[in-house]
Amino acid sequence: MSPRRSYDQYCAAARALDAVGDRWTLLVVRELLVGPRRYTDLHADLPGVSTDVLASRLKDMEQQGLTTRRRLSPPAAAYVYELTPKGRQLLPVLEALAAWGVHGLEERRPTDAVRAHWFALPLLRALARTGAGGTVEVGLGEGRFHVRLDGGAETYGDGPAPDDPEVRLALDAQTCVAVSRGELTVGEGVRAGRIELSGEGPLAKALLAT
Repeated sequence: MSPRRSYDQYCAAARALDAVGDRWTLLVVRELLVGPRRYTDLHADLPGVSTDVLASRLKDMEQQGLTTRRRLSPPAAAYVYELTPKGRQLLPVLEALAAWGVHGLEERRPTDAVRAHWFALPLLRALARTGAGGTVEVGLGEGRFHVRLDGGAETYGDGPAPDDPEVRLALDAQTCVAVSRGELTVGEGVRAGRIELSGEGPLAKALLAT
């Protein structure tokens, strides 16, 4: 592999791109924001990346202090990659990119891969606008993911919520995109029959009031 290159500019943006500007790096971060992942899990959820490139990116990210690798206890006996606190600080960066890029999600192209948790990043900001805290489990035709709203310390994960969520939402991908774009609120989607919401606490009431 060729040595990593630097922009050699005394600039904060250039320094950031030295660390995360390579192709695939931020998408690896996207995957690790859901929690520790095995190499095989990462490769499966990054369709199109070669094994050599993925291994190189993970090595570079370890050297940059963005990720660590640890061995799971028996009987798993497998290695997982996870973000360091420095790596997790990239969540707002990815949120901003997703908020900018969600307007490019027009019709899904025949070549487009999709995973349910990829919708979490743009949706996170839209749900956080209520100011209410709690866990929301989101069910799409493509699968489920969950988001935790915590007053500016939001996180998300793949699959069902590990604990009983305050709110469950069921909707299709295009409705999820519309909410993420700000074209539709959760409350409007429920009233229009496009979103099913279950839950009775403060977070459910806050979402229904939008």
